[in-house]
Amino acid sequence: MRAKITYAVTAAVLVGYFVLVGSRGVLLIRNGTPLTVTFGLAVLVLPVIGVWFLWKNTRFVRDANRLAAALEAEGGLPVDELVRTPSGRIDRDSADAVFRKRKAETEDTPDDWRCWFRLAVAYHDARDTPRARKAMQRAISLHAGKPLNA
Repeated sequence: MRAKITYAVTAAVLVGYFVLVGSRGVLLIRNGTPLTVTFGLAVLVLPVIGVWFLWKNTRFVRDANRLAAALEAEGGLPVDELVRTPSGRIDRDSADAVFRKRKAETEDTPDDWRCWFRLAVAYHDARDTPRARKAMQRAISLHAGKPLNA
């Protein structure tokens, strides 16, 4: 729940920033000189990119949460079998062992979104966020029945 609140607050702050920057861009364009119009258009690009990025990330999180709920309903969420340090951090060797197991499971059934979801969690536990995101995107695509880009 804390992560959802943090995400919502961050998204709200970003939207406020986009509105502020967008209004400055419009003011520059209204000034009407060639220089201010050029700067105004350049400034308007920033909120457009930001809104697109925020939308893509929000959609990714929503889809991943939907998969987690579906997997939980099936009783297929990965069990936390990781060894932790006294401070609560995941032991690297433990994460690597679980990762190897999840990778083998995914290689055996590469078209099962459930395996890709569990592999994404294992990547995340092993602190490999880019690969975790790619594996989760693959799970989302497989669940939605979309064609994959190998």
